Amino acid sequence: MTLEAYCWPPSVAPGEPTRLHLSSDAGTVEIEVAREGAEREPVWRARTRAELHPTPEDASAHGCGWPPALEIPVGPDWRSGYYAVTCTAGDERADAYLVVRPGAERAPAILVLSTNTWHAYNDWGGPSLYTGGTRVSFERPFAKGFLVKPEPIGRMMQPVPDREAMGFRNWARPLGLSDWCGGAGWFTYERTFVRWAERAGYRLDVAINQDLEEHPEVLEGHRLYLSVGHDEYWSWSMRDAFDAFVDGGGNAAVLSGNTCFWQVRFDPDHRGMTCFKYRADEDPVLGTEEQHLLTGCWSDRRIGRPETRSIGLTFTRGGYSRYGLGAPEASGAYTVHRPEHWVFAGTGLAEGETFGEADSIVAYEVDGCAMRPGPDGRPVPTHVDGAPETLEILATAPAHLWAQHEQPSRYANEPGELECAAMAIFGDTSPEHLAELADGHAVLAAFERPGGGTVVNVGVTDWVLGLSDPTVERITRNVLDRLLR
Repeated sequence: MTLEAYCWPPSVAPGEPTRLHLSSDAGTVEIEVAREGAEREPVWRARTRAELHPTPEDASAHGCGWPPALEIPVGPDWRSGYYAVTCTAGDERADAYLVVRPGAERAPAILVLSTNTWHAYNDWGGPSLYTGGTRVSFERPFAKGFLVKPEPIGRMMQPVPDREAMGFRNWARPLGLSDWCGGAGWFTYERTFVRWAERAGYRLDVAINQDLEEHPEVLEGHRLYLSVGHDEYWSWSMRDAFDAFVDGGGNAAVLSGNTCFWQVRFDPDHRGMTCFKYRADEDPVLGTEEQHLLTGCWSDRRIGRPETRSIGLTFTRGGYSRYGLGAPEASGAYTVHRPEHWVFAGTGLAEGETFGEADSIVAYEVDGCAMRPGPDGRPVPTHVDGAPETLEILATAPAHLWAQHEQPSRYANEPGELECAAMAIFGDTSPEHLAELADGHAVLAAFERPGGGTVVNVGVTDWVLGLSDPTVERITRNVLDRLLR
């Protein structure tokens, strides 16, 4: 039996319907829509007839084009949030989602889901951005594991380096999950955070990445912008919306890693996105008046807008930790450098002490900045990477940018992250420049935008997987409580 589903549009305002697109030979399909927050709240159920539709050969790049099976009548009273759309027929199940954007009454914080990263990793219907594709469609189902996983949640990190196992894959394959769902998707990061935050009493609105470009007004009326988990792919207009929010006095908590690493371009109708990544020299905007929209890494000298200007940190100065061959000496913990900072209030941490080791919060992909020892021996930014002048380095951990020979999962002859970063930043892969970037640090940092708001960046993908640790929870509460004032 076949059963696949997706919603279009994936983001709607309260009272605005969406459509469910189904392909199934089951005949009749049961549908349940439920808001996922502190608790799971079913809001709508239906039954519909379904038909089996062919999957185009280019579905991953250009979508499925299936006709809608039914309309989901989103009510005007549906709260902003992530809504799981569960489709069942006998023993078969398909998972889709929709997001209800903020309504007239705004919560203090808005969580912007890293849906661009979900789609970049999604290998349903053909190549993803990790297996040779340069364009991915939003109008298709997600491969299994992106929206729902078995408990406990599998992780990308490993207790010891393993060149072949690559963490999540050995866990995923026996369960029929995608190889690529360990590093992206709702279930691992954002679901974990939303359940914790709402149970802790924080009210959240929710939007998706492309809303920042298509509906930038979603940020209005909020005090705090939240990015969680793995928010890797941003468009130029997304950066504009984020920067305008912080410049206007809004605050941001980046509880994420590998954040804003690649620039993407959305289709004019926002039904897909393009990113050439390591093949940025093939991007047709290169050498034109639109070269600033080049879909390579944001730190590329030809784009001229390093992500550090917005979020303070960059993957090019961090890399990997406790994943594959990334910084094998790393413990999974942060070492504290400025315990007097308000971020650490109530933790009892002293300079040189560590936290987060039990849950390996410093794991998978991490962000850092160029640094040197300050007058008191504590690290300070050099700012050569565009980090803001007000950036404070609060804690660090060792990290490593993989060279090509260290990355067994690289597609075809793509360069390693190390060579890619050196070429983007310096225009060459000289030994001097490779050595400058190879061994960096994960960084927990904070900075204030002059005349604007405050940004706290934890610099690691797996931060929210440590929320059961009292110290990590206390720091997180400090950040949220301070930035929501």
